Amino acid sequence: MNLPALIAPIADDMKAVDAVIRERLNSDVVLIRTIGDYIIGAGGKRMRPAMVLMVARALGYEGTHHQLLAAVVEFIHTATLLHDDVVDESDLRRGRETANAVFGNAASVLVGDYLYSRSFEMMVEADSMRVMSILSEATTVIAEGEVLQLLNVHDPDVSQERYLQVVRYKTAKLFEAAAQVGAVLAGASPELEAAAAAYGRHVGTAFQLVDDVLDYSGDAAALGKNVGDDLREGKPTLPLIRVMEVGTPEQQQLIREAIKTGDADFAAVAAAIQATDALEHARQAAIAEADLAREALSGYPISPFLNSLLEFCAFAVNRDR
Repeated sequence: MNLPALIAPIADDMKAVDAVIRERLNSDVVLIRTIGDYIIGAGGKRMRPAMVLMVARALGYEGTHHQLLAAVVEFIHTATLLHDDVVDESDLRRGRETANAVFGNAASVLVGDYLYSRSFEMMVEADSMRVMSILSEATTVIAEGEVLQLLNVHDPDVSQERYLQVVRYKTAKLFEAAAQVGAVLAGASPELEAAAAAYGRHVGTAFQLVDDVLDYSGDAAALGKNVGDDLREGKPTLPLIRVMEVGTPEQQQLIREAIKTGDADFAAVAAAIQATDALEHARQAAIAEADLAREALSGYPISPFLNSLLEFCAFAVNRDR
């Protein structure tokens, strides 16, 4: 199932979220509006805001605060992208030049700060300390994940455990918070709230692990980013870690040097990955996470919203971009 079909049950909510995003990006400072429009206009899957909406609706929520908080989650995500691209010196995202490539690093960092600030301003409107606690903790954990990833760069001795910790902090945490906020808005029991958080955490982890696979097996045009970017940035992702676990001494040395220098024969690295079970290992890890996500929602009432949440699990692992 493709993403538009997945979000069909919340199509009206998503339109309302887009309107909130446009309204709250409005600023008297022209550059903020320009960069905000540039980033939001680039599209993206909007899976995180969709998760807020879908979980809230799956648990019977009938208000409108889920639309506001879905926009908050998208602002937090967009802020992390702006900062990520500066740190990583990236020049391509979603098939277009990154904001830092177009407007410069300083403007990107400052507009990212603006989006964080705006998101907290919007959180207050939901009038829920529980929601504020979840989202504020999430932003802290995401920042910790960014620093952990920085410490792992160009380190070929990063273990699977260390790498998965970065994934849980940097990527999965916002999925977790998005789903959990949806449950809180719906007044869910502690058990159903915890289930939503677990669901988001596992889906987010699966999503990132598939990104790792696509980085070495995908098409650059389809992915909207440069294939092999992580290698050039010296990031030890799961397929690379796996080659260093099971590859020949020559393959292990090749990967070690690639991670240490960020400058290697990409074709040789890709060949080493293909010659081992590295991609299948990472894909199976993603499938296991998706299965755990499905299991987490076993106590949820049957509805079109639940069906879409379950289909998200398949989408996360079967997508090609």
